Amino acid sequence: MKKEYKIISELIEEKSRTLDVGCGNGDLMKYLFENKTKHIRGLEISKKSVQNCLSKGLPVIEGNAENDLKQFPNHSFDYVILSQTLQAFLNPEKVITELLRIGKKAIVTIPNFGHWKVRLELLIKGTMPVTENLPNEWYNTPNLHMCTIKDFFNFCEKRNIKVFKSFALNKEKISIINRSNLKFKNLISELGIFLIEN
Repeated sequence: MKKEYKIISELIEEKSRTLDVGCGNGDLMKYLFENKTKHIRGLEISKKSVQNCLSKGLPVIEGNAENDLKQFPNHSFDYVILSQTLQAFLNPEKVITELLRIGKKAIVTIPNFGHWKVRLELLIKGTMPVTENLPNEWYNTPNLHMCTIKDFFNFCEKRNIKVFKSFALNKEKISIINRSNLKFKNLISELGIFLIEN
């Protein structure tokens, strides 16, 4: 079980209506269905991943988040999750706006491009880094908008988006991110997890 799933699960209240945007093969959905809420569904662009979800008995809709989130009514979910997908959108700002419209709260997780290994690889090798959380080469990566934990914090601040809780994940270690330790967490953390609300 991914540590990320456990943190997300702890941020969600029991029996809450939850949407997993970009749910992939449904691993997070399955975890939440078994441990937290039966009221969960997914939205996924890949036909193959949709079929994988359906074969696991998970309710999923095939669709592109950038275009299809607008079909959901305001506050139709208690929580909307976007796990390690934000950086792959053409217009991440539009997607965040939609998440906060259709969900009372949103949980966003991002691979941290500010991690020291990423910085070091760029500095020493002069090439785009390949890490566990960023496994693709520059030419075949789905990542269009590289984002750091600090970037996401600043993004929320500028738009008056409330960050209720924020966690840094480094290997198996979980820690809290706040304004006073932001620089340090941005350097040492591989993943940022944020609970946000308008």
